Amino acid sequence: MSSLDMSEAVKMLANEKNISVDTLLHVLVDALATAYKRRPGAAAEVVVEVNPDTFEFTFLAFDLDEDGNWVNERDDTPRKEEMGRIAAQTFRQVMSQRIREAERDRKFEEYANREGDIVTGIIQQADDRYTLLDLGRVESLLPKAEQVPFERPVPGDRVKAYIVEVRKTAKGPQIVVSRTHPGLIKRLFELEVPEIADGIVEIRACAREPGHRTKIAVWSNDHNVDPVGACVGARGGRVRMVVNELRGEKIDIVPFSEDLADFVAKALSPAKVVAVIISDDGTQADVIVPDNQLSLAIGKEGQNARLAARLTGCAHRHPRRDRTGRRPRRCRLRRGRVGGQRRDRRDGVARRRRHHPHAGAVERAGRRSRRCRRPTRRQRAGRRHRSRRRGRRRSAHRQQRTGRVDRRRRCNTGSRW
Repeated sequence: MSSLDMSEAVKMLANEKNISVDTLLHVLVDALATAYKRRPGAAAEVVVEVNPDTFEFTFLAFDLDEDGNWVNERDDTPRKEEMGRIAAQTFRQVMSQRIREAERDRKFEEYANREGDIVTGIIQQADDRYTLLDLGRVESLLPKAEQVPFERPVPGDRVKAYIVEVRKTAKGPQIVVSRTHPGLIKRLFELEVPEIADGIVEIRACAREPGHRTKIAVWSNDHNVDPVGACVGARGGRVRMVVNELRGEKIDIVPFSEDLADFVAKALSPAKVVAVIISDDGTQADVIVPDNQLSLAIGKEGQNARLAARLTGCAHRHPRRDRTGRRPRRCRLRRGRVGGQRRDRRDGVARRRRHHPHAGAVERAGRRSRRCRRPTRRQRAGRRHRSRRRGRRRSAHRQQRTGRVDRRRRCNTGSRW
């Protein structure tokens, strides 16, 4: 093979394995040095040099003295027919092994600096322990702990994930990704909101309960740009894309504030807060809300208050009612009747209302009203029929048990009572 053909072969192999020509030349030199030591009568040590222009190889052989020093340098470049079958086989094995090692090192270097970045992969395999994502040239590992609850991975689906860690193993780089990390929210908004990618709008804080709800606090470095409106987009188009990627997870976007009390009040949105009392050390906050906003401020199973506490870094006590105003509180309604009318007692005040004998709203504690109506003719006939059928069953059962015949029943004709 001429030097030109050798050069073209090396370049084609480098492009195929996606490694540089210099790396491939180092691999080739190491493989030739290992194959040289397998030939009979080889020197103790050898240094292989290659000319990158002409691809001519030179073998410099050395001997070892009693102290282990390299002595007696000489040129011992063998001819092709002198290498032998064993040396050629060794060269092929070492060459393949070193190329695989170079590919693994290149992949590790490519993804080692991408921790905290977002990647798109195709679900290959899913089981109870982890899910494998195909990223193209490498595979990533999505552990069960990093998956969103109630989200079932379907092989073939395309999903976005957040790179948590890149490990170097003997089989190559192991990329661990997550779908529950709060950084995934920030990266998704960077893809959808140009103002965040340009640095005009910043996401200062993020609190997330994967699969349920997320709160983010945004800040604008330009007073002409509304941070909340930039993240929401026209008709909610930008935030809708993020919600669709998260499979319907709710996202609350609140403006960030340097004032802790104001920040706590905004973090409890959509509830309206009357007052916020911050402790002296700034680690706790007492929140006062109106009666009709109490359940909204706490949220389902305390979710809204819990996310607000994580977002602000300030522990919230349970929001309490505003007892300073004269707004009536919710309480149970006790029902009574006075002369065909109903009387409701609320906070000791009796109020009379008109009451229809057959149709009217019956109020109960915290429940919707239920209608009371006169039964129709068909309903009354059905009740009589069911009552007679139960009576016949009881009569037949009594006859079978005691051997007596019910006198009310005319058994000769088999007619009804």
